[in-house]
Amino acid sequence: MREFIGVGGVALTADEYGSEEHPCVVLLPGLTQTRKVWESAAKALAQAGRYVISLDLRGHGGSDSPKDCNYSLDAFMGDLVAVLAQLESRPVVVGSNFGGWIGLAALGNTSAPIATGLVLTNPPPEFQSLNNKSIAKTVSERASSEDFDQGLFAGGFDFIKLQNKLEPAAKNLKLPTLLVRGIDSQISSSDATQRFAKLIPQAEVSEIEGAGNYVAFDKGDEFSALVLEFLENHVPHQPLQYVSGSDARTLRDAMGCFVTGITVVTTLDDTKKPIGLTVNSFSSVSLDPPLVSICLGNHVGSLDAFRAEKSFGINVLHTGQQSTSNVFASKGVDRFADIDWSTWEQNVPIIEGSLASFECIKKDMIIQGDHTIFIGEVVRAKFEPHRDPLLYFSGKYRRLHFG
Repeated sequence: MREFIGVGGVALTADEYGSEEHPCVVLLPGLTQTRKVWESAAKALAQAGRYVISLDLRGHGGSDSPKDCNYSLDAFMGDLVAVLAQLESRPVVVGSNFGGWIGLAALGNTSAPIATGLVLTNPPPEFQSLNNKSIAKTVSERASSEDFDQGLFAGGFDFIKLQNKLEPAAKNLKLPTLLVRGIDSQISSSDATQRFAKLIPQAEVSEIEGAGNYVAFDKGDEFSALVLEFLENHVPHQPLQYVSGSDARTLRDAMGCFVTGITVVTTLDDTKKPIGLTVNSFSSVSLDPPLVSICLGNHVGSLDAFRAEKSFGINVLHTGQQSTSNVFASKGVDRFADIDWSTWEQNVPIIEGSLASFECIKKDMIIQGDHTIFIGEVVRAKFEPHRDPLLYFSGKYRRLHFG
């Protein structure tokens, strides 16, 4: 067993299966279900080389019942986000009905990438046509007091709010997603499932014959096989490999595993007009003498200016300067129009308010492959130690998270 801390300090209990060294999968049961419903699936996934966390929702099974009876949508969503933040790697989230809807609502409303995929069973029904109390009564009748806190629906869980969250979350979800429906399900029709899947940019749909509302357990072996196929396609157990002659994209993705900062490098063109572009290939080379390097693609339009000028500037961006990074990565715009900048002794543009700025005299220029490496001697630097850096990892902006 493993314990996590959710919203309001609620202790959430989970079972662990497999080795922590393997890719992670988090299993979420539905309302009035406990983690034990996933036991067979969890064992199958672990045997296939996955590290599985099978979690009890708040007020269910071994997890605590909140003292303030907080069973709001935000609490369930917050619990999941909190659990994922306590894991050592980003998992694929697999949820049965309500568990999957909570997973979708949480992952689709979170800007930070905290998971690598989502599997859910059945899109939600049209809650607008139902009554919260009647839903609560129906669900409550299916469970004994040992399964979950009978106070779960005392405040009336807002299913309408849940449904209103799901469509925008689906449209915003940037993860590979698998929707699995039982052919005999009364929760949603095949057409409704297809319509909902079209909202999700990277969605796949599978249907299982002979399964109903609880497709993950009605046909457990078939469901586990679908999940494993999805995992191997999108989060393979074996690391991706690049060998000479392989797809260059694979090498690029491997390089993207190295976290970098974001800089805007600047100089002047032949008319002394300021130019600059967003670059993340910046590195310290030496302290004595004080040397740094930047690396520019040979396709860059401003490359000739950097080759011709004797000086350049490097501006390391902080978390509040993502828009600056985007501007200097855009084409066809005046990149300096709305940017506060000044010049120092070498007259190259220095962006005001950056995390750090360096003014450099070019000492060497090396053309290698499809890039040109510039070595500069730092003649002046200024930095702000109380800000946090804007990071770039695996093709996306990131921020520091302190635990």
